[in-house]
Amino acid sequence: MAVSEVSNGRGELRILENLDELRTDLADYIAELSEAAVKQRGVFAIALSGGSLIDLMGKLCEAPYNKTVDWAKWYIFWADERVVAKNHSDSNYKLAKDGLLSKVSVVPSHVHSINDSVSAEEAADDYMFVIRQLVKTRMVSVSDISDCPKFDLILLGMGPDGHIASLFPNHAALDETDEWVTFIIDSPKPPPERITFTLPVINSASNVAMVVTGESKAEAVHLAIDDTGPDCPLLPARLVQPTKGKLVWFLDKPAASKLDGLQFSE
Repeated sequence: MAVSEVSNGRGELRILENLDELRTDLADYIAELSEAAVKQRGVFAIALSGGSLIDLMGKLCEAPYNKTVDWAKWYIFWADERVVAKNHSDSNYKLAKDGLLSKVSVVPSHVHSINDSVSAEEAADDYMFVIRQLVKTRMVSVSDISDCPKFDLILLGMGPDGHIASLFPNHAALDETDEWVTFIIDSPKPPPERITFTLPVINSASNVAMVVTGESKAEAVHLAIDDTGPDCPLLPARLVQPTKGKLVWFLDKPAASKLDGLQFSE
């Protein structure tokens, strides 16, 4: 594994030889953050995304993590969700339940999925209310420089277009700064109706992990991390800049293949 700090403030890079190494490193990272948060606060507030992320978290279901992680202290949220029924194949909740949550001993009442029986706008408002209540009781911390929730960890993937959560390039949702959770009804990627954390919430987290694999993402990784000059498109992933938290990129070699100045030995 190659670990390097990016000097332009784009976070720590962890470039793994293969997906198996990435899965192990990601599981170690999540388990360490969980242990530290539980020790400090008594709980671990984590926000998940969809896509390949849940599969890449799969080692957490295995020994030693399935026994050593204090699952009962986890409070689980989604950084974005498709406004579909919880049992629908497009549901990020279903993906996480089937691939992770049903295999470990999380407390069902600590799993905070969206209300799937209302409109996208109502679902976003409802989710923000739920988070607000948990901030009041400090199950979720609050930022000391804004009123935003401060999640212990937000896990994000990235699309080939550089989108993160359900924040897509050139979409008005990127400019939302007043709400913690917003909604979109015109996602360029189906399904069209989604809710998503806004950038201020993502950037208020104590830790943000960007987990990106595959050659199809290499150009977007380059544009999100490298100093590319003023004429390059500003990808949503480049706007992930935790204000006081730590950003870590987990990349496999194909995803990292277009980064400036990186030489891989064969």
